[in-house]
Amino acid sequence: MNDIPLTVLQVLPSLESGGVERGTLEVGAELVARGHRSLVVSGGGRLVKRLVAEGSEHIYCSIGVKSPLTARWIVPLRQLMRRENVDIVHVRSRVPAWVAWLAWKTLPADERPHFLTTAHGLYSVNRFSAVMTRGERVIAISQTVRDYLLKNYPQLDEDRIRVVYRGVDPGEFPRGYEPSPTWLAAWHSQYPHLAGRRIVTLPGRLTRLKGHPQFLRLIDALRKRDSNIHGLIVGGAEPQRERYAAGLKKLIREMNLDSHVTLTGHRADIREIYSVSDVVVSLSANPPEAFGRTVLEALTLGIPVVGYAHAGVGEILSALYPQGAVPTGRLDLAAKRVQGLLNRPAVVPPNDLFTRRRMLDGTMAVYAELTGRSLPTAAPDDQRKVA
Repeated sequence: MNDIPLTVLQVLPSLESGGVERGTLEVGAELVARGHRSLVVSGGGRLVKRLVAEGSEHIYCSIGVKSPLTARWIVPLRQLMRRENVDIVHVRSRVPAWVAWLAWKTLPADERPHFLTTAHGLYSVNRFSAVMTRGERVIAISQTVRDYLLKNYPQLDEDRIRVVYRGVDPGEFPRGYEPSPTWLAAWHSQYPHLAGRRIVTLPGRLTRLKGHPQFLRLIDALRKRDSNIHGLIVGGAEPQRERYAAGLKKLIREMNLDSHVTLTGHRADIREIYSVSDVVVSLSANPPEAFGRTVLEALTLGIPVVGYAHAGVGEILSALYPQGAVPTGRLDLAAKRVQGLLNRPAVVPPNDLFTRRRMLDGTMAVYAELTGRSLPTAAPDDQRKVA
């Protein structure tokens, strides 16, 4: 192997929030720390500023819009690959993957960069989703995703799949973390009704995937046993999800939960919110979570988590905190488990399995495998500044 710097182009719909977006930033920062060049194509968003501050270059393209007009980006993307001498195109979502694949495919064979996909979800099974299996290597973010791909896409050679679990940095989510007095004062000023309450938190964007109606039923059952329990829904609604958010607020009123549930909207201080929570829950059922980053973040901090024992969340709980796993769909058992943990919290063991360092090293290993180039190790996470 040689150590000539790589140019890696990551492609995704936007940089607003979420696990895909966080992973993109983390890989970009890692490439820069190792002396390589990181390019990211997306439709923009609140995380662009951080991406650029950490050394990546951002190119705006509204490449994630499900419209025939999105095809107009094929030629500019092909020109970008050629102009910037891209070594690897790394795609993370289906619509951008089609644009990138068509741009890549129409280059002369000897000018094509390596084409890599990461399957972040349990996609619907059809020709549209099959683009995520077209990479020279296909990264699956969990064993659940690997098994799903092999079951539903028999043309995908299992030798092309590499399981690289997502991970969090224990330095960013330190065990036993306590918020600063300044943060606590601001929190209690904004939400004075939470003082002295036992907090049960459901983190994640406002989408049906996250199981918000089930969470409301959970809180309704818990508050009948303990009026001091309060539910937090932490996450914002993207523009296309505003109708869902409005329906959720209506359901809260109809269930008379106004004084027992708070919607915080998007928050950048999720670490602090986990730390003031007594229990965090995950109730994604159909489709399930391909991984479950919020579950992992809370457990890394040492906060108990209750979630359905299937798919990615089931993998995490089985490995780190089996006490929190309940059969899928058994909301009654989830309520009992939450109540039990509120009364007698079970100690969460340290997370040394699903770490950001392992995820980044695994991703760099795939890059090295594709290109035949060495990617010297960067500074350890605990010696690097976290934005």
